[in-house]
Amino acid sequence: MTRARMPRPHEVAAARRDPRLLRALRERRQDEAWRTRGTCQSVDPETFFPAPNEPADAAVALCRSCDVQGSCLAWALEVGDCHGVWGGTTPRERRAMLVAWRGEVQPDPDAVDEAGPPVRDRLLTLVPSG
Repeated sequence: MTRARMPRPHEVAAARRDPRLLRALRERRQDEAWRTRGTCQSVDPETFFPAPNEPADAAVALCRSCDVQGSCLAWALEVGDCHGVWGGTTPRERRAMLVAWRGEVQPDPDAVDEAGPPVRDRLLTLVPSG
């Protein structure tokens, strides 16, 4: 397995102008039920998690026709998911977008997070200590 590299400055600059990221910023938290309407609901999940040496073209093409592409990408960037295809982006594209996202989206200190702690923190509570 290869280690993911940090995105280069020109990749982050391009990500800041990417229409998919701009849509995700607009649709952030606009549609909480996006998962129920995604095109991916009728497709084998393995399609969206190709092996590292396989192209993600089929999944990206499906995402392009999806009505909830922006909300999906916003979720992936919010939780920092770097695996699979989300919102029509590959993991490499999302790494650059994540840098741009973190520069644009400031945590709202007054917001009440009904979902509880971030997914990573909830998963860590399941790992036995010792």
